Amino acid sequence: MHDEDFTESTGRPSKTKQKEAMHALQDLGAELVELTVGQLKRIKLEENIYDAVRECQKITAHGARRRQMQYLGKLMRNADEEPIRAGLALLRGESMAENARLHRLERMRVRLLEDETVLNEIATTWPGVDLQQLRQLRRNALKEQEQNKPPKNFRAIFQILQDLDKNGAPKIEE
Repeated sequence: MHDEDFTESTGRPSKTKQKEAMHALQDLGAELVELTVGQLKRIKLEENIYDAVRECQKITAHGARRRQMQYLGKLMRNADEEPIRAGLALLRGESMAENARLHRLERMRVRLLEDETVLNEIATTWPGVDLQQLRQLRRNALKEQEQNKPPKNFRAIFQILQDLDKNGAPKIEE
């Protein structure tokens, strides 16, 4: 017999379909368990689901973790899964956009070290930038590379570019 036979005669999903739905909810719960606390708080979770997720994150024993995951799946059956799915999608999208932004800034930093004329591009993009500070950091970063020293100034350039990109003005370090 086929699944369709069960749904037409009884008016409800077959056991196979019900199990697939339960496994999908359990997988959704497993995705939640992989998140950090900060990410979890950004998703609107019911308190009992949040507590179950946090408890599962603490468990290291395989059998106990599996049981907690099943319990989490059971709790998820009574919850509205759409806001959870939307929150997870938003987190994934934000992290992809953030990664792209960081890679763009990283490429700009490397180009700056290779060619000082990139300072003009930076000044055009962020008019309030302290070009003298960036020139000095660039010179110091190149010296660090030559002398195989830790990349303190190299990192400082990235921090300034990051601050410029987020706020339009760098943090002033004293």
